[in-house]
Amino acid sequence: MTTKVLLLGATGLVGSQLLAMLESDPRITHIYAPTRKPLLSASDKVINPVGSDVQILLDTLTEPVDAAFCCLGTTQKEAGSREAFRFADVVLPVHGGKTALRLGATRYLVVSAIAANAQSWVFYNKTKGTMEQSLIAQNWPYLALLRPSMLVGHRKKPRQLELVSAPFFRLLPGKWKGINSRDVAYVLWKLAFEPIAEAVTILESDQIRHKAAGNDS
Repeated sequence: MTTKVLLLGATGLVGSQLLAMLESDPRITHIYAPTRKPLLSASDKVINPVGSDVQILLDTLTEPVDAAFCCLGTTQKEAGSREAFRFADVVLPVHGGKTALRLGATRYLVVSAIAANAQSWVFYNKTKGTMEQSLIAQNWPYLALLRPSMLVGHRKKPRQLELVSAPFFRLLPGKWKGINSRDVAYVLWKLAFEPIAEAVTILESDQIRHKAAGNDS
């Protein structure tokens, strides 16, 4: 039974929506959410270590957890450099996985991105693919990798590319069609409690949308 969870990326678009779902779920008793800035949550379920280096915060955690979520994600522009982008989108998710395993978690549910491919010549896609391969190598009892397309939702700090591209992505077919960030958060939450069918589950954006709508086929 999933009752205690670790949540990375709780201040982001998907992470903040997932946090609200976890807070309202009576099955969840503890939510460990290390962040660089304090959360505004009023729930006594939330344990929120705060510091400039989330990697160090992870190393201080000692309480056991049943599952972990990773909603970390940025852009090279936001990060400031390729190295900083890779730290946020590879190093931290992988270290989060190691930490969750150390704390006894059996499920890791992670937001990746459409077209993630470690062999890609596109740096963003290659970075996401490298993250996925590193997590698969951790040999989780259950690992879920969600690959959403362009996220549609209200960010505290809007990304210019998303503002410009969102209308276009809403018109695309299949997995390329833009997806509501709440649908991604909902599927992460849902997967934390479902019976495990296979060790690694990869959901493309259209599959995430269908699952959020209650159609798992």
